[in-house]
Amino acid sequence: MDELLCNDASYMETLERVKREISGARSRAVLAVNSEVVCMYWRIGKLIDEHSEWGNRFIDSLSGDIRLAYPGIKVFSVRNLKYMLRLAREYDLEFVQQLAAQIPWGHTMYLFDKVGDRDRRDWYMRKAAEHGWSRATLMHQVSTGLFERQSEVQKVTNFDRMLPPADSEMVQEALKDPYIFDFVTANEGVEEKTLEDEMVRNITGLLLEPGTGFAFMGRQYHLAVSGKDFYIDLLFYNTRLARYFVIELKAGEFRPEYTGKLGFYVAAVDGLLRNEHDGPTVGLLLCKTKDNTIVEYSLRSASAPIGASEYRTADEPPEEMRGVLPTPEDIASRV
Repeated sequence: MDELLCNDASYMETLERVKREISGARSRAVLAVNSEVVCMYWRIGKLIDEHSEWGNRFIDSLSGDIRLAYPGIKVFSVRNLKYMLRLAREYDLEFVQQLAAQIPWGHTMYLFDKVGDRDRRDWYMRKAAEHGWSRATLMHQVSTGLFERQSEVQKVTNFDRMLPPADSEMVQEALKDPYIFDFVTANEGVEEKTLEDEMVRNITGLLLEPGTGFAFMGRQYHLAVSGKDFYIDLLFYNTRLARYFVIELKAGEFRPEYTGKLGFYVAAVDGLLRNEHDGPTVGLLLCKTKDNTIVEYSLRSASAPIGASEYRTADEPPEEMRGVLPTPEDIASRV
């Protein structure tokens, strides 16, 4: 690179814009190719369905003959052809074009395997397309029951009162309840510092659970206000929502006094870190347990946008999974 141009701010800005154009075009090209391929899978599935009376031997023969005709292509296995048949039977072409074709084919196969309910599966497809989830992220969100955890019934916030309607809806959607930190093992009476230690040690898992667009800014993030030192448990910035998220971690039950301290941190971040392009900072209390009625009353007088959620750790599966997963005692008895 020419040294003079390298030091020219206008040139560097132009270079970054050109790079973004290239990156965007490549992404759009990949999506276009993927869309055409998935639509082709649907059409093949429809052809197979038209001759369903021929049974499984038809699919076995079809798979073998296709691979003889196209020896370098491996996607037409018997298993894949059955997925194509299922795609054609369960969805119309319009849905496939608008949604299923916007995510990788592997995502669709995974959802067919793991999510039997059509409404839940469609929801995960929409979220995967909207947020560009990787396969690992999709698997994490399904295995930890994101669909159930984003139920509006469970969420306790004052976002509708403290944020503009459009912001309130987006931030509300980013909130989960409970959060699943399946990389953290926490015994009874564990200290908050220990929870922070394990979370920060596995920063990939920590970022995966909050959701799309979250960047980790720091743990025990230092703020100086009027010559006094204050420390935020966890500070994030969400690039998609363009705002800071202040997270306070509590190892026990929610208490009303927690909202006052968190509100102060939110106001301090707004005053010290937020710039003119950022939306209002949001606070989130993560507690071991909470009483939703107490939380609701506490948030009525809060002057900052705050939500409260519970969290689960590796030794504590979600309520809906209890009785399904074997207990440690069950496992030990079988050894």
